[in-house]
Amino acid sequence: MDNHRKIFYIHEMKNRRTFIQSAAIASAGMLASKSFAFNILHKNIKEEQLIGHNGFKYKVDKEWAKINPSSHPLINCHEMVQDSKGRLFMVGDDVHNNIMVFDKSGKLLDSWGNSFPAGHGLTISKENDEDFLLIVDNGFYNDATGKGVSQHGNVVKTDVKGRIIFSLAQPHTIGVYKDEDKYFPTETAVAPNGDIYVADGYGSDYILQFDSRGRFIRKFGGHNNENPAHNLRNAHGVVVDLRDKNNPVLICTSREECCFKVYTLDGKYLKTIDLPGMYVCRPVIHGENLYAGVCWSKDREGKRNANTGFLTILDSKNKVVSSPGGTAPTYQNGVLQPTLQDASRVFMHGHDVCVDDDQNLYLCQWNANRSAPIKLTRV
Repeated sequence: MDNHRKIFYIHEMKNRRTFIQSAAIASAGMLASKSFAFNILHKNIKEEQLIGHNGFKYKVDKEWAKINPSSHPLINCHEMVQDSKGRLFMVGDDVHNNIMVFDKSGKLLDSWGNSFPAGHGLTISKENDEDFLLIVDNGFYNDATGKGVSQHGNVVKTDVKGRIIFSLAQPHTIGVYKDEDKYFPTETAVAPNGDIYVADGYGSDYILQFDSRGRFIRKFGGHNNENPAHNLRNAHGVVVDLRDKNNPVLICTSREECCFKVYTLDGKYLKTIDLPGMYVCRPVIHGENLYAGVCWSKDREGKRNANTGFLTILDSKNKVVSSPGGTAPTYQNGVLQPTLQDASRVFMHGHDVCVDDDQNLYLCQWNANRSAPIKLTRV
C-alpha cells in the first residue's frame, strides 16, 4: 500500500516526467518482486499445511473439535468410529464424558459415560439396522489423588446412547486364564457372524474369541507358541479384514515388534506385515486401504523416541503408500525401509484414525497435552 501512495504522490508532481518514468519502472519492479516473494511464501505455507504421499495428502485442522474444556474435559482421545448416520463417536478416559459424539464439522452433538476411567477401545457393529458399540476399559488409570491404579479390564456392549447390553466375562473368572495371567484388554473387532475378538494388548497378549452372545470360544496369540512368529507382543489392536470376500482374515497388532500379524478367523497364523520403525496401534479398514495410528517411531539409531507419532496407510496388498506426518515410504528390493516422524512434527502420539465417507481422517492422540481429535481433510 505504501508503494501505491508513493507512486500516486509522484504522479501528481509537475515537470518531473523523467523522474516519474524512472520511479514507475522501479516501483513496478519492486511490486513484482514483492508479489513474487509473497506468492512463494504463500505457496510454502500452503505446502506446509499438506501432509502425506502418493495421492493420499491431507490438510491438517487442529481446531476441528468445537468443545469447551471446562464442561467437556479431555485426558486422552483414544479411538473414534463413525456410525451409520455419519456421526463420529470418540472414546476417552475422562469420566466426565467417556464418549463424545461429533458431526463432521466438529460440532459436539452428545456426550455420555462416566464409568470407564481407562476408556481405551471403541468398535461399532450393526445388527438388524441398529448400531452398537463395544467399549474397552483397559484397567489402568489414575485415581482422584493421582495415584496409579490397575484392575482387570472390561469390555462392554452398549447402544449408541450408552445403554448397556452386556459385559464380556473376564477370562480369569471363567477358567480361561490362570490366576497369574493378567487381563488388560485394549481393543475389539466384530466378525460378520457376530463373533467378538478381544485383544488383550496390555495384559497377556492373547486374542480372545467370543460368540455374539458373549460365550467364550478360544484364545490364540500370547507369548508361548512353538513358533515365535505366532506370538504377539503388545497386541494393541485387532480388525476383521473383509477386503478379500472369499478369504476373510484377522489382522492383529504386535506393536512392540512394529508389525501386524495375520490370522484366520479361527486363530491360525498366516503371515506378518512388517512396518519397521512404526509402533502401530489398531488397524482400520476402509475400502481397499488399511489405516493405522503410529504411537512412536524410532530414530535413525533404532531407539524409540517420545512424541514422534504420525499415521500410516497401506494399500490392498498391504504395501505402505503414505505416512502423513512421517517420512515417505521407501522400498528396497521389496522391503519397506524404516519410517520416521518427518520434520513437520505435526503429531505427538497417533493412537487411532477414523475414516469418514468422504475419505477424510480424524486422528486421536494419546499423551498429547489433552488435545482434541484432529481432522485431516483429503485434497
